[in-house]
Amino acid sequence: MKEFDVVVVGGGMVGATVACGLGGSSLKVGVVEQAIPDKFSSDQSHDLRVSALSLASKNIMQTVGAWEGVLNRRYCPFKRMRVWETAGDTEFNSDDIALPELGYIVENRVTQLALLDQLAKFDNIELIAPISIKEINYSASGQSTLTLSDGSELQTNMLVAADGGNSRVRQTVGLGVTSWDYQQHAMVIYVETDYEQQDITWQRFVPSGPQAFLPLSGHYGSIVWYNSADEVKRLKALSNEALILELTATFPDCLGKINQVLGVASFPLKRQHAQQYVKAGVALVGDAAHMINPLAGQGVNIGLLDAAALAEVLVEAHQKGENIADISVLKRYEKMRRNENLRMMTAMDIFYRVFSNKVLPIKFLRNFGLGLAERISPVKNKVTRMAIGLDGNLPKLARGKTLGDS
Repeated sequence: MKEFDVVVVGGGMVGATVACGLGGSSLKVGVVEQAIPDKFSSDQSHDLRVSALSLASKNIMQTVGAWEGVLNRRYCPFKRMRVWETAGDTEFNSDDIALPELGYIVENRVTQLALLDQLAKFDNIELIAPISIKEINYSASGQSTLTLSDGSELQTNMLVAADGGNSRVRQTVGLGVTSWDYQQHAMVIYVETDYEQQDITWQRFVPSGPQAFLPLSGHYGSIVWYNSADEVKRLKALSNEALILELTATFPDCLGKINQVLGVASFPLKRQHAQQYVKAGVALVGDAAHMINPLAGQGVNIGLLDAAALAEVLVEAHQKGENIADISVLKRYEKMRRNENLRMMTAMDIFYRVFSNKVLPIKFLRNFGLGLAERISPVKNKVTRMAIGLDGNLPKLARGKTLGDS
């Protein structure tokens, strides 16, 4: 039986970030992951699953040493975000807040590979993969045991649940969630365009739901189209030629002619929030703790902030000689992140409901609000800083500080 101080269940973007944040400490860390992503090659097509990484997320990855792995693969920086609806629109620009970029569109696999590369450089971390978990025996007063699919066992003082929205760890230890469906699906469409993409993301609001266009490197882009389940089903059933006609009629000409549809996927929209993030010897991070409306692409970003905050709390408690599995220690992490996440989730819900509403007075107010944001710089800049993750109570790693800094 292998013994660890911390076992992170899930080696995806968030789980790998937790582990990298603990890298170099005197904590012995195990990371259990069911599937290792395929190696990256620059001649491969872009993956369908991409994320808009905020500057805070970039800071976290840079501080733990993983950002170079993104730069050496593939990414698309953007300086501007344009939001519009009929009579109102506004454009956010990194120049307005004296920053070179607002964020980066990165394939999820690229982000994960960069983090796993860095994780492998730490002597105190062991990646146990690819393997699944057969059984979890949780103990609130002692060590928990994981039985893996090959029959081997891991014992740990501290379990980190980074195993997604249907978290087995969360369910096993009895941490409940509040959730509801948005009665909409998001359709992701990977396209090739007539010319190379600009340094801008587009978000348009129509009664059926938002429509987003994210730039990728080269002549490629990722379209995210929100609509009812039935309409998404209809769109997915179209031929590539018919779907291109629908896209051409829906999206603005300035994005360039769409030459090819190279991939399509869809998923239902759901909100979910854990009633508590921690229990003695357990902490939830990322989708295991919260699932947010993907409207502004904040799901991965707040997950990486969770990871940075938890690593900070565990390292500092261990340095002080405290029991890292003690509920009083873990409550510090929950205090740092739960209300921050709830604030972001609520803001996205309000934004989603206001911009999906067809009632004329509300349409007038939202158009007026967009126009107001365009004209009042302090309001606009505050919204921009919130969108790029540089607003609120940030963990040290998100501020570019190592966990040894004061």
